[in-house]
Amino acid sequence: MTDRERLGSKLPAPTATLAAALAASVGFAAIYVTLGHSDNAARTPTPPLVQAQAAAPAPAAGEGASGPGHSELAAFIFRKEPEVLPEIKFQDGDGRERSLADWRGKVVLLNLWATWCLPCRKEMPALDRLQGSLGSDQFQVVAISVDRTGLAGAKKFLEETKTPNLAVYADPTARLASSLRAAGLPATLLIDKEGREIGRLLGPAEWDGEAARHLIQSALR
Repeated sequence: MTDRERLGSKLPAPTATLAAALAASVGFAAIYVTLGHSDNAARTPTPPLVQAQAAAPAPAAGEGASGPGHSELAAFIFRKEPEVLPEIKFQDGDGRERSLADWRGKVVLLNLWATWCLPCRKEMPALDRLQGSLGSDQFQVVAISVDRTGLAGAKKFLEETKTPNLAVYADPTARLASSLRAAGLPATLLIDKEGREIGRLLGPAEWDGEAARHLIQSALR
């Protein structure tokens, strides 16, 4: 028996349980830091992130309190302070160069996706419905393809997913995800009217659900 095992056997049950929980949390933190290392290394200091459950208004019972949309958005991570993003360039459907500065004055839900990404295909209709219901001169979904199929691939993908409310945007260099320090796809950033990142979510979500609406409306206030 090791020293650790002998120590654990002598602890009372509640203390042993707490020790196990702490050990599990330490293991999780190590994984989180590893995944977030490039984000932290990009700037010194980088504003820390906090879990969305502590900052976003909780939906009332019966309104997104359960189901995939609510559980997925619980993983949305807020920055403690909005962070200025690097200047990024991409193309619109006509091949014109665009940047986030073109949406200054609007809240933007910036979604990075790729034609080969199955979770991106799954969530695209929800982003389309969100744009259809909340899109205005105050808010817009900007979904950008970040693979080398460029505009042609993006147009075909949006046609296949039947998303008429989403405009075509693409980064044929496929460097945008790296520039924004997205660890995977899909990645979605919520950006305030000054062009600063409020927070982000890695992975797909039901963006037309009640939890997403609460999130967007809180950013619009």
